[in-house]
Order: sequence, then structure tokens, then C-alpha cells
Amino acid sequence: MARHGENIRKRKDGRWEGRYLVYSEEKGKKIYRSVYGGTYEVAKEKLTIKKSSLTEGKKEHGAEGMETKSSHSQGFSSQESPFAAEMAEKWLDEVKCTKKQSTYVKYSMVYRIHLEPLLHGMKIWDVPAAFNWEKISDHLSESMRKSICCVLNQILKFASRQYHMAIPVWDKAVFRKKNKPVEVLTRKEQARLLSVLCQKTDEAKAAVLLCLNIGLRLGELCALKWKDIDFEHEMVSVNQTVQRLYAEGGKTKTILLETTPKSECSRREIPLSSRISRLFKEIWHEGEYIFGKDKPMEPRTMQNRFKRLLEKAGLKHKNFHILRHTFATNCIENGTDIKSLSEILGHSDVRISLNRYVHPSMDSKRKYLDGLSQFYGQLQKQRNGAGMFPVNELV
Repeated sequence: MARHGENIRKRKDGRWEGRYLVYSEEKGKKIYRSVYGGTYEVAKEKLTIKKSSLTEGKKEHGAEGMETKSSHSQGFSSQESPFAAEMAEKWLDEVKCTKKQSTYVKYSMVYRIHLEPLLHGMKIWDVPAAFNWEKISDHLSESMRKSICCVLNQILKFASRQYHMAIPVWDKAVFRKKNKPVEVLTRKEQARLLSVLCQKTDEAKAAVLLCLNIGLRLGELCALKWKDIDFEHEMVSVNQTVQRLYAEGGKTKTILLETTPKSECSRREIPLSSRISRLFKEIWHEGEYIFGKDKPMEPRTMQNRFKRLLEKAGLKHKNFHILRHTFATNCIENGTDIKSLSEILGHSDVRISLNRYVHPSMDSKRKYLDGLSQFYGQLQKQRNGAGMFPVNELV
């Protein structure tokens, strides 16, 4: 047991262990380190020396009294520390060389629009204490506010690595709010949509049917090639995606870029039903891309075609991604195990599938509770048959 207030304890192997806190640049938070001694006195002496050496190289700074390394130990004062904007530009250069282009474009846009004006003229050492989150507009979505926080934290961590400074980062938990329920097509809406999709199948109808049956993302659908379809084994391979990104210094503001999928887990193989395999054969053509002939289909074009199909079905406008939500919900309600569904959707963690894409309908909830009532009724009959309870007694 540790001695009160000292964080020193005797281990099962007979040695004494003293623990102390240090800031981990890699993890971006404080972690425990240990010293050991054959006796309590030796361990206490080592711990005292270690804490003393750390104290000499640290000072109180930043939010909530976090201890960080003194900038004087790095050869410059806090007034001489690098500018935040300078650090941000160097960090963006690193991202451009090490991350996907889509990732770089997203980070760059977030920084240019939301952070660059606020960090102008600010020293990197002063950011944690001086940065004012109230200047981040309240009308921004929760997702964007988290992205801003993520970018700022990565800039601070980059500066910590470059100058061996332990700069505090911002906790994204301060933005945590209750997630809004994700919308799915009801059974009546699905029936009305299917009645339109099954009339004289064309390219757009086939694309919507495919997403309802295997839950592809819009970008994955638009980038699908005929070589990705294995008709013999009835399989489809997801190997690429397309998205429209801003182009820095280009002739146009945006470009349609074909890249690898969202994550490594998004590269996957999905089995096809015989019905969907026949559907592909019905729309066969000689082009490279299934839904774009000689080039990937523009995602906005696919969204517009989906909008027209909804209008024909007498349904209100929905985002194309609702087909993925609906697919996942239908799978769960029809008994698909969550691990299989997670792999089909291309998620790295089953919790993503559970929290984001599984939305039991009122019909399914009613079915489960009706089944429970039947179970209680059967149990009551069994007990009544054994003479244990009167007929009208409730369980």
C-alpha cells in the first residue's frame, strides 16, 4: 500500500516504487513514471531527486495551472517564442507531405477560415492561455467546432515536438453535446421508393438499389469500376473513392479527386446477392466506371438524380447518405450481427456502427415488446397448469 501523500508503495517483488507525473509529448497529456529502490528510503530519495530535477525545468503556465517546461530552457524567452502562425504553416507543410491530399485540404481550410485570423500576431507559447473560444461562432456545427479544436491541438503538439515544449492542449469534451438522431427512411417511404426503382431500371435507379443493398458511401459508389465486380463469386471490392476538393493555386476552385477510401478498413470486399449481380449485368457498358463511363461520376450529379427519384416517389428531399443509414438499420432489424455489419460498412470499430448507424424503428421495438408479452403469457399458462396461480393472476 502506498504511503499517504508520497505515492510510494512496496511491490510484490519486494522492491519499493515511487511514482511521479511527467508530460508526454507523444500522448499530449500527463502520464506516470516510476523510480525503484530496495528500501523505502532509497526509493524516496530517488523520487525526491527526480521531482526536483523536473521542477527546475518547469514553470506554472497556461490554463488550469498545468505545469510545462520553461521556454528559457529552450534558449528563448516567452516573448521570443515562435509565432503561432509560423508553427501552423510548418505543420501544414508536414501534413501535406505525410497525409492524404483530402486530409490536407480539410485541415488547411479549417485553419485558413477559422484559426488564422485569431492566431495572427500571437506567440505559440501564449495560445493556451490567450486563445478565446468565444470568438468561434456559435452558429457553427458541432462537427466543425470539433474540427477547429482538433486542428489547433495538432498545431500545439507540433510546436511541442519541434521545440521540446510541453504546451497544454484543449479538451474536445467541452464541446460534447447530445447527438441528434440520424434519419432513416421509414418502411412506407422505402416501399414507395422501391416501387419507382423497380420500374424500367436505369443507371441512377441501379445506384440507389445498390446502396440500399450493400450500404456504400456516395464517393465509393461514384468511383466503382467494372473491374471491382467479381461476377463469378458475386463480390464487389471497394478500393477507391471520389470527392470534390478545393484546389490551391489551380485553374479552378475545386477538382474531382479519386483517392483511396476513408480508412484502411474501408478497403473491403462485400458479397452481392444474385439479384444485385443480375442488376449489374442489365446496365453493363464498355466504360471503365460503372456509373460514370470513362471517368468517375460527380457526387453532386448522383445526389441530383436521387432527388428526382424521390420526387417521383412523392417523398421529400433527403441526403444520399440516408440510404447507408437505412441499409444498416434494416440489417440489424433482420438479424445481422454487428461485427458483420461493421465490416460491410467499412468501420474500424463496431461501436461506430452501433452508435451512428443502428436506429431501431418503432415497429421493431413494438415487435420485441409484443414478443416479451407472449413470453409472459406462456409462462403464466405453465404456472397456472401446475396449479400454482389462478387463471386471472398477472405475472
